[in-house]
Amino acid sequence: MADLPFHDKGDFEDADRGFLAKLSPAVIKTTDGRVIWDSDSYEFLQEECPETAHPSLWRQGQLCARQGLYEVTDGIYQVRGLDLSNMTLVEGTTGVIVIDPLISTECAAAALKLYRAHRGDRPVTGVIYTHSHSDHFGGVRGVTDGDVPILAPAGFMEHAVSESVYAGPAMTRRAVYLYGPALSRSPEGQIGCGLGMTVSTGSMSLIPPTVEVVRTGHEELVDGVSIVFQPTPGTEAPAEMNILFPAHRALCLAENATHNQHNLLSLRGAEVRDARVWARYLTEAVALFADRADVAFASHHWPTWGRESIVRFLEQQRDMYAYLHDQTLRLINKGLTAAEIAEAVHMPPELEQSWHTHGYHGSVSHNVKAIYQRYLGWFDGNPAHLWEHPPRESAIRYVECLGGGSAVVAFARRYIDENDLRFAAQLLNHAVFADEGNKEARDLLAEVYTRLGHGAENATWRNFYLMGALELADGIVPATLESVAPDLFAALTVEQIFDSIAIRVNGPRAWHERLSIDWHLTDLGRRHRTTLSNGALIQQADPRDELADLTLRLTKAQLVGLLAGKGVEGVEREGDTTVLQRLVAVLDRPVPVPDFAIVTA
Repeated sequence: MADLPFHDKGDFEDADRGFLAKLSPAVIKTTDGRVIWDSDSYEFLQEECPETAHPSLWRQGQLCARQGLYEVTDGIYQVRGLDLSNMTLVEGTTGVIVIDPLISTECAAAALKLYRAHRGDRPVTGVIYTHSHSDHFGGVRGVTDGDVPILAPAGFMEHAVSESVYAGPAMTRRAVYLYGPALSRSPEGQIGCGLGMTVSTGSMSLIPPTVEVVRTGHEELVDGVSIVFQPTPGTEAPAEMNILFPAHRALCLAENATHNQHNLLSLRGAEVRDARVWARYLTEAVALFADRADVAFASHHWPTWGRESIVRFLEQQRDMYAYLHDQTLRLINKGLTAAEIAEAVHMPPELEQSWHTHGYHGSVSHNVKAIYQRYLGWFDGNPAHLWEHPPRESAIRYVECLGGGSAVVAFARRYIDENDLRFAAQLLNHAVFADEGNKEARDLLAEVYTRLGHGAENATWRNFYLMGALELADGIVPATLESVAPDLFAALTVEQIFDSIAIRVNGPRAWHERLSIDWHLTDLGRRHRTTLSNGALIQQADPRDELADLTLRLTKAQLVGLLAGKGVEGVEREGDTTVLQRLVAVLDRPVPVPDFAIVTA
């Protein structure tokens, strides 16, 4: 810790450069008065770092908590600190192009209003989504009704929608731990999430893109602004792109290079990202754009100015992901497991001395495990781990072997006294899973989680530990985020609609049902067949002309209504009309706000 360059104030100077104005008060509400964003609650970060926070994370929190309107370069502005992400505004001939309109419509509208207060009432003449995560498109209806060009990388709609729908409820529940919205904003509680402070909780929206960027070097002219694109699929998002504004000599790096080590696998869940590809696209970005940019900015954090600094920043970010990838595979091939590799890999000294490679949102530990998962999956090759009991059943047996719950707590206290909090947490977790009513174990585990959280450099680890402590004491905290916003559900393709139904089929309940339905989508001119067979709902586009049990002629909107169990007028039916009822009868009810247990069995 003493070796870290706390004397270097360059990031603070860059984070403050170009500052024009704050939103004051920085509290954003819905029309009915519900607070969905409060930057002012982080004012405590202006103080010196307390004992309850890692000094490096506190420093990152101080940088991320800055909010307001900033000039990046002539004609390009950013609003930072009014949501998890930044909103960038590029002035054109007649109006302004918005890049990444935040998560919530209310926050996006407030950011645009702040910009207009200082740059004039310019109309929005275009929108760019840099990638397919919701903090980069969710607020779009706060800046436009969709009557402007909207540009996005190839595959944007598929990935934007599928990530929120397929495992959306589980991700929403785990996001409560990732961002810690129920924690107090205080030196003892939530001090950010590394990428920014937290997520807003307003209305999420989505307007489909009108222009899809497929190839590197793709150029567009939007409101007189020349734009050059570099698609980077498989990096921080499955659909993502870097963007050069040649006339401004400005490079937008989306979320491919930010001032921290990012996730290769989010703790809330996602597809594992490809560190090898990520590094290669950063190399390509240097080759394509280094001589054409005087400033590089991203969808989070603050910009980097000057060619030399931009190249050093990109090359260090590249080296970081490449090093993690290559060293993990080197040790995989020596027979080490994911947990063993996570303990063995450390950043090279040059990267360790660079603040932007530190794991405030991602971490070396869980990124190494993500790389292991990408190549080898969950199984480490040890037969003892092939067919283990589930957590509660294992916990009951471990506690029995150790002499009962009281004995486990006594052992844990010994490890706490030895400052081995990691193993104390493992022991106490067994005690709680074996007997949720063991208050002594619950209280002590909450204390251990709190201490682990206060010592974590990684913001998301801190939030997970502190949320675990909170829920052990007070019970489950319901999610406040929408798992699937109406715009996202409406944007599902027909295939994705049937996929979303297939994952709700209660397999055992459907074992003995066999049925088939032909769906003629009259507004799309398409025909799909779904067949329920052995508890699986199979879909097929344009099937052969075999007679189905039921044929329905309807629009896509009517399809959504029918599968939601609503009465829908105007649907033409031919065949056994009880078939649809039988299908709906084997579906689990959707869980809009999941509340399953995480730190208890």
